[in-house]
Amino acid sequence: MVLGALADPTRQQVVQLLSQGPQRAGRLASASGASAPTMSRHLRVLLEAGIVADERPAQDARGRVFRLRPESIVAVQAWLDQLQAHGDEQLASFKRHVEGRGTT
Repeated sequence: MVLGALADPTRQQVVQLLSQGPQRAGRLASASGASAPTMSRHLRVLLEAGIVADERPAQDARGRVFRLRPESIVAVQAWLDQLQAHGDEQLASFKRHVEGRGTT
């Protein structure tokens, strides 16, 4: 679900913007060039995937501030690290195989 949510370039841009700090939806929309309804849909996908969280400041109950949930990205990074380690092992194994064939 996280990778599916991050597959969209606009959502990737939102994550990049939120990595700089919490922001309101309107600011995210204008920074990414998306309309308010479009940004709302993107934020809903990111919320459902657990990538972002929203908060309502006490002084402005109407406004929502969105922030990145780093723990969701940590899970993706851990998975990518596992893939990288497996790929590295496959390449090392292939290298040993090729080098072994060259000596006979």
